[in-house]
Amino acid sequence: MGDHGIFGPSSVTWRVMGEPILLVGGIRALLMQGLHPRAMRGVLQNSALMDPEEAWSRFVRTTEFVRVRTYGTTAEVERAGRRVRKIHARLTALDPDTGVTFHLDDPDALRWVHVGEVDSYLSIARRAGVRLTDAEADAFVAEWRRAAEVVGLRGEDVPGSVAELRDYIDAERPGLRFVPEAAHPLRLSLNAPLPRRLTPLKPAVPALMLLSFATLPRWARRLYGLPATPVGDLWATATLRTLHTGLGLVPAQVRYSPAARRAHRLTAA
Repeated sequence: MGDHGIFGPSSVTWRVMGEPILLVGGIRALLMQGLHPRAMRGVLQNSALMDPEEAWSRFVRTTEFVRVRTYGTTAEVERAGRRVRKIHARLTALDPDTGVTFHLDDPDALRWVHVGEVDSYLSIARRAGVRLTDAEADAFVAEWRRAAEVVGLRGEDVPGSVAELRDYIDAERPGLRFVPEAAHPLRLSLNAPLPRRLTPLKPAVPALMLLSFATLPRWARRLYGLPATPVGDLWATATLRTLHTGLGLVPAQVRYSPAARRAHRLTAA
């Protein structure tokens, strides 16, 4: 049967995560993370966000972690998880509101990051037109409890259904805000810290960031100081569907990554 890691051919995750439109979901997840003061300060105080090489290296490492966690063998996932947990346990940040120094493996911050990621991938997939029943959406959320364990959380401590996901987000909202010491992501996107070889892609970054912001819940857009209207919701959904449909015209050999193509083959078999 082979070792297919924490998800496998029968999972909803393998069917959803390979879609290119999920790039928007990844950016949305980072924007959700940015509204949790401790999670955001942990990033701000431990990385050079505007250094092109550092920012790009961090992006590459994060992308590779997501790939391994989704498609890797059990041993590969465990190895990647140990590395991430070790880094989180070692690094610290200061909460200027309380004067408390905390480690980056703070469970509350990790839980919010996890939920923001799951909610973002699921929301973008469904709004873009990836076919998912309500039962499959619940299964997706439940499957990602295994992903939470990889970063050091207990599976039972994170939401296991769409309803639990929404309840958790609603309960966290009073403590969310965009910390004043952080530069606004929309402004940063105007001069994205890309390596020189990727400079030709810079003009597309603000448009991608604007779309990612538009996919956030209205309350989250307001916390970033941006307009939040039903018209924006409709524009975001229409744009996602158009992009997803257009990407569907690209041959699968080009559209999907090697790991996603392998997952599709195994799922079909």
